[in-house]
Amino acid sequence: MADQSTQSITVDAPAAEVMAVIADFPAYPEWVSAAKTVEVVEPGNDGRAHRVHFVLDAGAVKDDYVLDYTWDGDHSVTWTLVQGQMQKRQDGSYTLVETDGRTEVTYSITIDLSIPMLGMIKRKAEKVILDTALKELKKRVEG
Repeated sequence: MADQSTQSITVDAPAAEVMAVIADFPAYPEWVSAAKTVEVVEPGNDGRAHRVHFVLDAGAVKDDYVLDYTWDGDHSVTWTLVQGQMQKRQDGSYTLVETDGRTEVTYSITIDLSIPMLGMIKRKAEKVILDTALKELKKRVEG
């Protein structure tokens, strides 16, 4: 059974700037340390990506997978796994709430792996993924 992990961070920028960084998949290898290749396979009707292919290498965890994205302006984006090598499920979202030019970014993710993994180890890995992703996003937007 997959459990959802959620974490938030505040970014000193408007939601539109934060979402622009999230939506710029070809630039991910420049600021996402584990991203080796990120390619938009199918653009969406709104100019943002609908289907994206990722090749990740986070040391012990390597994966090659495809996600489908659904965008709600600069408020939120959700995604779901289409195909993966190590993952059999990934559902995630970024929710952005702007207040006074600052944006609270909440990242939620549910991952189910094809290989068995102890729950404690899986939860720790998810926490590291969330923490790293949010810190890298904040640094990219504010930098």
